[in-house]
Amino acid sequence: MNLAPIVLFVYNRPQHTKMTLEALANNDLASDSTLYIYADGPKQHATNDQLSKIEETRSVIKNATGFKEVIITEAETNNGLANSIVKGVTEVVNKHGKIIVLEDDLITSKGFLKYMNDALDIYENESEVMHVSGYVYPAKLSDDVEQTFFANILSCWGWATWARAWKHYEHSPDVHISHFNSQQAIKKFNIEGHADYYHQLVLNQEGKLYTWAVKWYASWLFNGGYSLFPYKSLTKNIGFDNSGTNSKGDSQFNPRLTDYVVVKKDNIQENLYNRKAIDSFYVTAVPYFKIRVIHFLKKYGIYSKLQKLIK
Repeated sequence: MNLAPIVLFVYNRPQHTKMTLEALANNDLASDSTLYIYADGPKQHATNDQLSKIEETRSVIKNATGFKEVIITEAETNNGLANSIVKGVTEVVNKHGKIIVLEDDLITSKGFLKYMNDALDIYENESEVMHVSGYVYPAKLSDDVEQTFFANILSCWGWATWARAWKHYEHSPDVHISHFNSQQAIKKFNIEGHADYYHQLVLNQEGKLYTWAVKWYASWLFNGGYSLFPYKSLTKNIGFDNSGTNSKGDSQFNPRLTDYVVVKKDNIQENLYNRKAIDSFYVTAVPYFKIRVIHFLKKYGIYSKLQKLIK
């Protein structure tokens, strides 16, 4: 098997990075896989404590073992998470044709790499399949004999793609927003209305948010793409501690991990039952009024002030 390279993005969280690397190295195919690590640099007015954490993180990645090869790129200045990911993914996927992507707060089960490589091989020539997710929302999914399904929903906690799909990536939120010509289209993009993905695009357009994942979601979706999901998750997020750039969420999004998921070629069509199940999960896990209140507070610069008061 021609294994896909893994790319890991890190910054200033040494303990998270260490746990992510340890779990990844425990994967069955890790010793035969090439790992690229992109370490972002310090911000212009970084404190001594922040600089220390960046250096500590870089010490962790330099001691990474258990892989065929580890290739490290250290930025001298801060590029930001979105720019780092877009640049790193573009470089690696264009060189190898396919890629597996992780951030520094993701724990993978030992069968994660096998699942990803199997999916990348099986659907390599299926142009409609553009995204492979290692994570699935802990919703009440259908009891299906198959172990994977298709759903056109955003998921970036451990994912994979091909160069043929990544070429569609569009960074401009203006382009994506221009695709919406009705409230129904926005509702569908928001998983029937209970996620906040469209508003994320608006915040990006207004310069109040600078992210990449929602743009990648819109990119493959508007180009007729599909995303493959496992019925049981192979990743979980350990960043729910206010330590990350975009990980100030809620741990209820974390499911129990499974060791292995078998990938078999299936008809490329969206599982509408599971889509509705994930929408129902959003209704329970992230009440819509909470999303709107948070965005209102962020819009007027109140949210960050409240966060500092709470700490």
